[in-house]
Amino acid sequence: MHKVVVLSFLFLFCCSRVDLANAQKGDDVFTIYLVRHSEKELNINNPSDPPLNSCGVKRAEHLRNFLYDVHLNAVYSTDYLRTKNTALPTALSKGLQIKIYNPGDLEAFSSLLLEAKQDVLVVGHSNTTGVLAGLLVGENLCSFDESIYERIYKVVVYKNKGQLHLLYSSFDCTD
Repeated sequence: MHKVVVLSFLFLFCCSRVDLANAQKGDDVFTIYLVRHSEKELNINNPSDPPLNSCGVKRAEHLRNFLYDVHLNAVYSTDYLRTKNTALPTALSKGLQIKIYNPGDLEAFSSLLLEAKQDVLVVGHSNTTGVLAGLLVGENLCSFDESIYERIYKVVVYKNKGQLHLLYSSFDCTD
């Protein structure tokens, strides 16, 4: 009887491991990371498209380090200096070009991301990042305060169902 129990356990364990391995290898599982751009320069001549300040540059480098061991197929950004410069260190470290998306049509962009089934980083804004994360998981999420930079939305999609994980960056500009 003991042998039957052990063999049954091994069979169940091995079958579940094969299922998990196949899910990880296939295109049924992919992850979308979403962040708001890093801190921007406030006292400049072009307030509609400011660059990152020194803290923002450091935060962008911290994001690159955070995603160092993460496989990415693409890096997306809106067409602003602050978002592109937040995405740039990660894109360069992965040998990827930054792809520009339109923050004015988040529904279409969320559909594109879900249909592509790729591991990606998306850099957006305080009024788009949470909303886009919500669209990806079928929830109604709102924009967030402009003082918030620590949030990393991680959306894991498995068999067309997204699960949202809200992570917080440990980066501190005073270091």
